[in-house]
Amino acid sequence: MTAPAAAGPLAVGVPREVKEGENRVAITPDGVHELRGQGVTVLVEAGAGDDSAIADGEFAAAGAEIVSGAADVWARADLVVKVKEPQPDEFGRLRPGLVLFTYLHLAAYPTVADALLECHTTGIAYETVQLESEALPLLAPMSEIAGRMAPQVGARFLERQPGGRGVLLGGAPGVQPARVVVLGAGNVGWNAAWIAQGMEAEVLLLDKNLDRLRWVDQIHKGRIMTLASNRGAVERAVASADLVVGAVLVAGGRAPVVVTREMVETMRPGSVLVDIAVDQGGCIETTRETTHADPVWEHHGVLHYAVGNMPGAVPRTSTYALTNATLPYLVDLATRGVAAAVTRDPALALGVNTLDGEVTNAVVAEALGRTVRPLGELLGR
Repeated sequence: MTAPAAAGPLAVGVPREVKEGENRVAITPDGVHELRGQGVTVLVEAGAGDDSAIADGEFAAAGAEIVSGAADVWARADLVVKVKEPQPDEFGRLRPGLVLFTYLHLAAYPTVADALLECHTTGIAYETVQLESEALPLLAPMSEIAGRMAPQVGARFLERQPGGRGVLLGGAPGVQPARVVVLGAGNVGWNAAWIAQGMEAEVLLLDKNLDRLRWVDQIHKGRIMTLASNRGAVERAVASADLVVGAVLVAGGRAPVVVTREMVETMRPGSVLVDIAVDQGGCIETTRETTHADPVWEHHGVLHYAVGNMPGAVPRTSTYALTNATLPYLVDLATRGVAAAVTRDPALALGVNTLDGEVTNAVVAEALGRTVRPLGELLGR
C-alpha cells in the first residue's frame, strides 16, 4: 500500500479552506495540543482559523508550526486534515502516499474521486465512518448544525424582501403559523423539526422508519406531527408547505430524489425549499448547488436554498463541534498510521474511500459506477 506506514507519527497538515464560503478550519487549538502531546508535528497554514475567530497565535501557543503557504502544508504533511473536499486548484497537491481526512462526498463530486484515484491518494471520508449501530459519528455534528440552521434559513427567505411569501414562521396570535415539512427523521431532520417547533411553526416530519417516528413522538409529545413517508404522503405534504426541508441521507451514496419536479410545481409561489442533502446530490429533483454568496434560486416561483456547506456560515460553532468528533480518529491515524488504525477500528475502516488507486467503500463504488476493492485485500490482510 502507498499510505504511510507507522514508522513514527505522521505529520499533520491543516490548510486554509478554499471552497467558496467555507469559513471553518479542520482543527482547534485544543486539537493541536492533543496531537502535540502524542508527539505529532502539526503544520497550520497562516490564517487558516481567521474566519472561525481562531488566531494563528492560539494555534502556535498550542504547539503548531504556522506555515506561510498552502503549498508547504500539503508538501510537508503526511496526513492532511480538512473540512471540505479538495477543490480543483488543490488537485495538483494530491500525491501517492498522502492521506487526506475530510468530508469527501464522492457520490456528489465524482471529479474529486477521479483526482484521488489518479494520484493514488488515500481518501478517508468523515461521512462514511460508521459504527456498528450504523451511527455516523463524524457526520452527526454537522448534520445537527445544518438541521438547526434550516428553519432559521427558511424563516429568512420566507420574508417578502428576498422573494418569499411574506410568512412569519411562528405566525401571530390569531394568525396561522407557517407549515414546515421535514423529509427524513435522522439527525438532520429531527434537529430541523425540533427547532422549527420551538419557533412555533406547524411541523410535519416524514420518514419511512416508524420506530424513529415513534421515538420523535414520545420525545415531543405531539408537538411535531409525524407521518409515514410514501409518495402520496410526500405529494400532499409538499403541496401544502410554506417551507420544505430535505434531510434524506444514504451514507456514502447519492441521496434518493424524494421531491419531484412535478411536486415542486404544485407549491405556492414564494414557498421555500432547503435541500440539506445537496452535498450528496440532493433529494429534490430541481435542486442545484448554491453558495453562501448566492444562496437561492427560483423555479416555478419556489425559492431553492441548496448551499453545500451550510455549517460554514457559523464557522466557530461548527469548527469546535467537528473537532470534538474527529479528534480521536485523527490521533489514531497520526500515531498508528492508516493500516494499524483501520485494522483496530472497523468504523474508521469504513471511512476509507480510496487507497492505492482503488475505491474501497462498496456504497461509494456503487454510486460512482466503479468496481470496489476490499480494503483488507489492499492491506494484505
